[in-house]
Amino acid sequence: MAKNDFYDLIIIGGGPGGLSAAIYAMRAAMKTVLVEKGITGGQVTMSDEVENYPGFTHISGAELSMKFTQHAQSYDLEMISQEVTVLDPGLDHHTVKLANGETLKAHAVILATGGSPKKLDVPGEREFYGKGVSYCATCDGFFFRGKTVVVVGGGDSAAEEALYLAKLCKKVYIAHRRDELRASKILQQRIFDDCNIEMLWNTVVTDIRAGSDGVERVGLKDTMTADTRELDVDGVFIFIGFNPNNELVPAGTRMNADGMVITDEKCETNSPGIYVIGDLREKFARQIVLSAADGCTAALAAAHFVEAKKPVGGDTCELPPDAAG
Repeated sequence: MAKNDFYDLIIIGGGPGGLSAAIYAMRAAMKTVLVEKGITGGQVTMSDEVENYPGFTHISGAELSMKFTQHAQSYDLEMISQEVTVLDPGLDHHTVKLANGETLKAHAVILATGGSPKKLDVPGEREFYGKGVSYCATCDGFFFRGKTVVVVGGGDSAAEEALYLAKLCKKVYIAHRRDELRASKILQQRIFDDCNIEMLWNTVVTDIRAGSDGVERVGLKDTMTADTRELDVDGVFIFIGFNPNNELVPAGTRMNADGMVITDEKCETNSPGIYVIGDLREKFARQIVLSAADGCTAALAAAHFVEAKKPVGGDTCELPPDAAG
């Protein structure tokens, strides 16, 4: 690849959103490059099972990611395995700088860098992710039907997910480090009215333990007395916040208080030709299918944007001599 290559579209990030955008961009005959510093697929690759992506009743996250990647590559998509250090917006074109010193330029850029849930950083959390530890009740709650789980957190997300799990699980505990929830009053009332939910006030999870079949219990600590104990559970759902990967978002881009980028219905930011999709974008829910939909939307919007940027006119199309009669 030559330095200072000019593209119609640069996609930064190779998760479901970025790969979906690449598929639609290539089908729109745009000169496209996808830049991903790690493996394609994003966080999906770490999921043991995915059962809510249309068309697949059961598939592993790694296999679904591979299918996304293979589909994009079937259109001869150019992919660069490098870290992006700077996204510099411009009036005529946008510039993307890579960690290896190379520079790419394009009419349009789709930023698909995603984000990640905040971690407890306790023993067992990372080891048993996908084996009883989850950050998404909508994604994984079905696997805990009739079982006992603990939800960690005290905000709106924790309350909403606990209420969702209470419809599926035999018992739901909510472990919160304080003596009152931060969730809205209406969610709090619903929590307190649900006989399937039990609050563990002034309580933090200190470690997560598992056996051959997955999570079996958690260690708990009272934040007031420092007393410790164990609790038998089949799953741990952690909702203590979300960190958007917004380091590359250009200065002046509209974002909400949580660092999510605000876009229009085309996934376009307030900088023309720069689109944000997936978990980095402000929206109602974070799901694989929604990231893929964002990718489609942004790529189609970018295709219209790029077409409008190109000069009108060109060589006259003439029929072959033998076709004139």
